Amino acid sequence: MDKVSASAIQAVADIPNGATIAVGGFGLSGIPAVLIEAIVDLGIGDLEVISNNCGTDEFGLGRLLANKQIHRIVASYVGENKTFASQYLSGELEVELTPQGTLAERLRAAGVGIAGFYTRTGVGTQIADGGLPWKYAADGSVALASPPKTVSTFGGKDFVLERALPADFALVRAWKGDRHGNLVFRKAARNFNPVCAMAGKIAIAEVENLVEPGEIHPDDVHLPGVYIDRVVALTPAQAKDKQIERLTVREPDTETKDV
Repeated sequence: MDKVSASAIQAVADIPNGATIAVGGFGLSGIPAVLIEAIVDLGIGDLEVISNNCGTDEFGLGRLLANKQIHRIVASYVGENKTFASQYLSGELEVELTPQGTLAERLRAAGVGIAGFYTRTGVGTQIADGGLPWKYAADGSVALASPPKTVSTFGGKDFVLERALPADFALVRAWKGDRHGNLVFRKAARNFNPVCAMAGKIAIAEVENLVEPGEIHPDDVHLPGVYIDRVVALTPAQAKDKQIERLTVREPDTETKDV
């Protein structure tokens, strides 16, 4: 039952080239940065990544992009990464853009054994009708476009069929976890991490605070250990190293006011 790996490198060492990986986090919040860096170090390539976005140019999944270790990504937002845009528009990267809620539900569906589901999201758009550019050619033309999806009518309204998104591996980050893999996420990090872990055949969690079994009250568990196969305990320095995707500050008020 002890699922703790000796290191991040050991935990991801069996991920093969060409694997499909679901990666938790939102922007740079709650991303499994240490596990991602281990994949960078091992040079595992030709990856298909399922994630809300692709990090920034210098952190998170952006590190894999910079090394051209990703050939395809399923995501909902890509606006903070210039490398992502460059590789996509030049035909180096295949991109399947998916509405954010749909992406989360496709991952959850994979985790609970549902092959697909119907949703109103995307009806009447290229999400349903097809034609979104998944991959460009070097000359800027569309080399591969999204296919049309099944649309059915229920109660007089159209719904589009979305299929589950299973992954070979999942990488997630938790605030607290025990040796059995029971996890607790903190605030915004409880976004895509649980559903990504559920979708992976093998799920690997990096944990900021590792505790012994029984120290997490059952009512406090956000994701049961049945979904987690390996746990990596982070050092205090690794747990503290959290980047900010976009820092917004206000100019200090220099005016002096009478009280």
